[in-house]
Amino acid sequence: MTHQELREEILRLKKEKNALIMAHYYQRDEIQEIADFIGDSLALARQAAKTDADIIVMCGVHFMGETAKILCPGKKVLVPDMAAGCSLADSCDADDFRRFVEAHPGYTVISYVNTSAAVKALTDIVVTSGNARKIVESLPADEKIIFGPDKNLGGYINSVASRDMLLWQGACHVHDRFSIDKIMDLKKEHPEAKILVHPECRRPLQLIADKVGSTAALLEFAEKDEAPEYIVVTESGILFEMRRKCSSKRFIPAPAEDSECQCNECDYMKLNTLEKVYAALRDEAPEIHVDPEVAAKAIRPIERMLELSV
Repeated sequence: MTHQELREEILRLKKEKNALIMAHYYQRDEIQEIADFIGDSLALARQAAKTDADIIVMCGVHFMGETAKILCPGKKVLVPDMAAGCSLADSCDADDFRRFVEAHPGYTVISYVNTSAAVKALTDIVVTSGNARKIVESLPADEKIIFGPDKNLGGYINSVASRDMLLWQGACHVHDRFSIDKIMDLKKEHPEAKILVHPECRRPLQLIADKVGSTAALLEFAEKDEAPEYIVVTESGILFEMRRKCSSKRFIPAPAEDSECQCNECDYMKLNTLEKVYAALRDEAPEIHVDPEVAAKAIRPIERMLELSV
């Protein structure tokens, strides 16, 4: 089928099956174009929790599908490519994390949403990059906290919230490989450009940023700010929505250390394609399943996140 035929078939099947297509900001442009809802992890979780659709097509990575299924156990949740994993989630094995938690009794366990359902089941509160600071600051200043798995996000929250959380040493393979030298070279070429940095990036990049924030926060900053150019230090998929909402501004993707091109993409996020979205709707597969016992434990920290994010 042609690109246009695929779009038409997806829209037909979506209406026929009462399906909702959700896409993360890091998805391919053509998927964001046909999505009913585009957002970061927090927004996707909120939308999943309130939808009346019978089928959710989660165009993101595996843990996002799991989160949607935990919040909507009675709905069919599809992920177009089940191989779409997450290096950050993979950096935190549930059995290893359980042993870590058990070795530190008396700690409140906060886990980033970029984790498996099994890790969430070991957690007291789930957070996203958009609400982590607010949630940590809502807890008593002397509360002992384990934060996992992202050491860079955890370190950022420690610095801005004056905390001393115990950090799991995980990282995102995309955000951990941005080149500060190449970004500073870009800044010399574009002196008026402001630097937008995701908190999953390493500390030196956070320190040179004009704005540190989640994908949604960086997008909002760009919409309200008056600079003509921005160097965007997060996965380049966000540029689609930035350019759509701020058509008069220039957005420059930041390069990775090991990249010959000026880009830094998540290979997992880019596994989803229009062809796979169509096949998922047509076949109602592949479908996400979460063990009911794990889901029953994991729902509590997710719901607590949603309550504390209001």
